[in-house]
Amino acid sequence: MALKNLITTIFVFISFSVSLASCNQEEKTITNQTNGNTTNPIGSKMKITIDTSVFTATLTDDETTAAFQTILPMTINMSELNGNEKFFYFASTLPSNASPGGSIQVGDLMLYGNNCLVLFYENLNTSYSYSRLGKIDNTTGLVAALGSGNVTIKLELE
Repeated sequence: MALKNLITTIFVFISFSVSLASCNQEEKTITNQTNGNTTNPIGSKMKITIDTSVFTATLTDDETTAAFQTILPMTINMSELNGNEKFFYFASTLPSNASPGGSIQVGDLMLYGNNCLVLFYENLNTSYSYSRLGKIDNTTGLVAALGSGNVTIKLELE
């Protein structure tokens, strides 16, 4: 019986690890990586274009977001994960200011680790740590715009 419990525990651990690792390390091309913008005024806004839908996000005011702004505008292909988020790995790293897990809301734009951009389109609680980059102001239509698979998104400062 103890062996069966051990095997079950190992299987659960491996499944959890594989799920976490699925935020894959595949590098994709970032177009228009920099526009020379290095300022980060409080309340900075970013435009997120998904096909014909346009959303406005309010960016946080910290070192991570300031570094993120220097690589805007960009058009990226974000991959689907877990039916609640889209993610994209940058070829280079950004400074990280991760906070312990907690409540994630629809429209949260986060950095996982130091190079994985994540856009959440479902509310959830998590134990993972993220650096908050910003939040979409009005998420009406976000789920429909993102769809169920990979999606091309354009990010630019307003």
